[in-house]
Amino acid sequence: MRNKTSVMLAAVAVLATVAALWLTSRAVTPKTATWEDVVAEAEAGGYRLINTEELAGLYGRDAAGLLLVDTRQDWEYRAGHIAGAVNFPMEPTAWSRWQKKGEIAEMLGPDKARTLVFY
Repeated sequence: MRNKTSVMLAAVAVLATVAALWLTSRAVTPKTATWEDVVAEAEAGGYRLINTEELAGLYGRDAAGLLLVDTRQDWEYRAGHIAGAVNFPMEPTAWSRWQKKGEIAEMLGPDKARTLVFY
């Protein structure tokens, strides 16, 4: 009886390990965001969306007063970015945005008058 229990416990442990490894190492394709998703997130976050012409105008008038945050990965940033942009690599998922919320608040500091642009 004791031998049977040991075998069952070992089998359960092996199955749990295999399941944990499978769940943590499987590839997950992120959902492709639609324009409606972007608009909804902007509204929920309390920020406004601007187009490239508006950004060019802001940049041309006061590039030093504009905080541009490039959320692409390091290698993408190094491949090319707008002059003066700060790299803040972030995966395009809600989980990643939630995890990095404190870091970006720390980076921005108490100055709320700045214009923030993610791209």
